[in-house]
Amino acid sequence: MYRSNVLVCGGTGCTSSNSELIIDKLKEEIAAQGLEKEVNVIRTGCFGLCALGPIMIIYPEGAFYSMVKPEDVPEIVEEHLLKGRIVKRLLYQETVVENSDAIKSLNHTPFYEKQNRVALRNCGVINPEDIDEYIAVDGYQALGKALTEMTPEQVIDVMKKSGLRGRGGAGFPTGLKWSFAAQNQADQKYVCCNADEGDPGAFMDRSILEGDPHAVLEAMTIAGYAIGASQGYIYVRAEYPIAVKRLQIAIDQAKEYGLMGDNIFDSGFNFNIELRLGAGAFVCGEETALMTSIEGKRGEPRPRPPFPALKGLFGKPTILNNVETWANIPQIILKGADWFSSMGTEKSKGTKVFALGGKIEHTGLVEVPMGTTLREIVEEIGGGVPGGHTFKAAQTGGPSGGCIPASQMDVPIDYDNLIAIGSMMGSGGLIVMDDTTCMVDIAKFFLEFTVDESCGKCTPCRVGTRRLLELLNKITSGNGTLEDIDKMEELCEYLKENALCALGQTAPNPVLSTLHYFRDEYIAHVTEKRCPAGACKALTNYHIIEDKCKGCTLCARNCPVGAITGTVKKPHVIDTVKCIKCGACMEKCKFNAIVKR
Repeated sequence: MYRSNVLVCGGTGCTSSNSELIIDKLKEEIAAQGLEKEVNVIRTGCFGLCALGPIMIIYPEGAFYSMVKPEDVPEIVEEHLLKGRIVKRLLYQETVVENSDAIKSLNHTPFYEKQNRVALRNCGVINPEDIDEYIAVDGYQALGKALTEMTPEQVIDVMKKSGLRGRGGAGFPTGLKWSFAAQNQADQKYVCCNADEGDPGAFMDRSILEGDPHAVLEAMTIAGYAIGASQGYIYVRAEYPIAVKRLQIAIDQAKEYGLMGDNIFDSGFNFNIELRLGAGAFVCGEETALMTSIEGKRGEPRPRPPFPALKGLFGKPTILNNVETWANIPQIILKGADWFSSMGTEKSKGTKVFALGGKIEHTGLVEVPMGTTLREIVEEIGGGVPGGHTFKAAQTGGPSGGCIPASQMDVPIDYDNLIAIGSMMGSGGLIVMDDTTCMVDIAKFFLEFTVDESCGKCTPCRVGTRRLLELLNKITSGNGTLEDIDKMEELCEYLKENALCALGQTAPNPVLSTLHYFRDEYIAHVTEKRCPAGACKALTNYHIIEDKCKGCTLCARNCPVGAITGTVKKPHVIDTVKCIKCGACMEKCKFNAIVKR
């Protein structure tokens, strides 16, 4: 029995900031102090507060150390682990109690207080590479309950009553999807996990796989029992090496413990799971393209119907859910449908994980009940917009979603409300934008991504998205017309109605939502040849404010093209023809005398 447990984040974010080196240094220092039998070092998944990584938590005190460096380790070991004195300078400041040696619980800090971690319940809590730790927190009990106490029909009934909807896109009811596959008779059926997380700024699924891989395996096995499948596949992108490694370890451990394979729990039920690595094609997030890729073919979508529940992987009945959806299922089976449906809104039950990024103080993973407002997520959990800037919009749903303006910040976030205001839930990426963001440029950014990721199979998507991007480029370069705006809207509607799969059908959403809420910015680009946010280079010029300029010559000395002229102690002037708009002058000016217009 250890007297202290040191949990260190081993997720991708913290690993990239040397958390592995911190773990090695910890073990070395603990050994040097003779504390190996007293202190246990545990590599966990993501704690959520990625902005402050690498993160270390020491129990039983609950000391939350943030932005830890390898050189901090000797002090932590000597002061905290050896002498029992918390190193306050490294504590997450929200946990510090002023004028006291006490520290606050994480649950009473703004970032965590409003969260309800269901899908993320074990992330940052257990060692994801140790099946015994998963079992210690009720792991595989739901599988045991399903196989020994429930019929397949009862499992599906619980899923229907829970109200769980797919967390990867449009929010189709999970239990209903399972029931369709169960009704279709076949000599083989399949269960698939979509771990091909491709939205810019999204890392929810990756973090679950890295922090709690057994939850996904357990859920997929339960689904296999419910629909009568004996084989599962996890399609995970190869760019997630830590997730891939931990998934394979989890699969091997589950087989060793008899929790995967033949005759699980002596029930006569057989089920196996294999990994399939994706090459990073965004279109393979679409279910039929994903299945085509698993089959060893080029990842392209297929027309629907027939839907996968009838004719999916290898032409057999198949269900596919994304990682976050799977992570909810063991708890629903264990705690019941009423427990899950008590959270959230009338039509959107449970919680939702968001990857909070962009112009926000606390980037990271948050899990909140459905119906939480954008204002609560951005201002209370995320700490607001930094640098004295104001919130302008948030993009949900990635390239398939839309922008939520400041005027809609108090709308409860759920599937139906987001669609009503021109966005969508998507997988859960939430990118915050401030007053320095150009909304025309944002629409262009997402269109560039979609054009690059289109598989090219259907003409509306292959050609239509490219034409849309050409119009956006024309507008942001100062050559657009009001007729171009009309053309874009017409093209968007055509794409929505005629593209083969959801990639093309939803590609216009960022354009349509920004046109709806920020049309004035498009008009300014076209009629005034001006970018209100000062983000579009072709429409932006740098100017020196005469009465603020001290003639220090610092701007002129740092201009790479000699576009600034003037004499010492006299106001300088920028030649806008020569200027390459690099911003070096504005960055170097100590008197705020240079502005973008």
